[in-house]
Amino acid sequence: MNLSDKIKKQVELASGESILSAHSVGGGCISEAFKIDTKSGRSLLLKTNSSVPPDMFMKEANGLTELNKAKAIRIPEVIAVDSSFILIEFISSSGKSKHFFEDFGRKFALLHRYSDKSFGFYEDNYIGSTPQINVANDEDRKDWIKFYFTKRILYQYILAEKNDFATPELTSGISKIGNIIEQILSGVNENPSLLHGDLWSSNFIVDETGNACLIDPAVYYGNREADLAMTKLFGGFAPEFYSSYNEYFPLAEGYEYRENIYKLYHVMNHLNLFGMAYYPQTLSLIKYYLR
Repeated sequence: MNLSDKIKKQVELASGESILSAHSVGGGCISEAFKIDTKSGRSLLLKTNSSVPPDMFMKEANGLTELNKAKAIRIPEVIAVDSSFILIEFISSSGKSKHFFEDFGRKFALLHRYSDKSFGFYEDNYIGSTPQINVANDEDRKDWIKFYFTKRILYQYILAEKNDFATPELTSGISKIGNIIEQILSGVNENPSLLHGDLWSSNFIVDETGNACLIDPAVYYGNREADLAMTKLFGGFAPEFYSSYNEYFPLAEGYEYRENIYKLYHVMNHLNLFGMAYYPQTLSLIKYYLR
């Protein structure tokens, strides 16, 4: 077992389970991950990191719990959480079912049909290791365009300033986007949908039945086009995913035009996390709307 005695004791105390064995598994770019076998016969997944903010794992647990409210798609059960770890059910992997992406698209549409009265969330959380601002004033919570520009694009720009990435060209571009954001996002007036917030190929797994299971969320309530745009940022999913989604929950006309403004948030986040390699793509997405 390559799990520290301290973490082992914390996990056993928090979960009420006795650990028989722990084996390292792939855990992403932020935390270590272990498959835990318990005395009761359960297999659990432990993610641990003593260097993350003390509320990061709690925010992840709250996001998973919120996604599970929709009863739309499989979400790992949260067993226990602490400032340095989260313990969830272990999902055994399998090959994709025959109609995997068709089913995934339909279930993702069902997730988005779960809605709230306001944009945002009851707490801020994280997108990767970057704080994600979800708590807003009453005006922004009722206005998606204002919420998205101030809490997503403008916040990332402020981070870029702090990180010395805010060149005059970027500053000018963000200012111009602010002037036309109303027309970019005009024509869409939908209830706030429950969003995963960070869905790409590494943030879903295939369970033992061959179906999709969502992990590592950055949950909030927003326009569902933002979630779908993120899925296309790193190559996208199979076409069947999008056609099935649109058949079950049709998108408003012009959604293709709006995709890049939603991608901009995530690319700017990558700029702030990983540096100037993402600067050209950031500018390209901005210039798409300034032609």
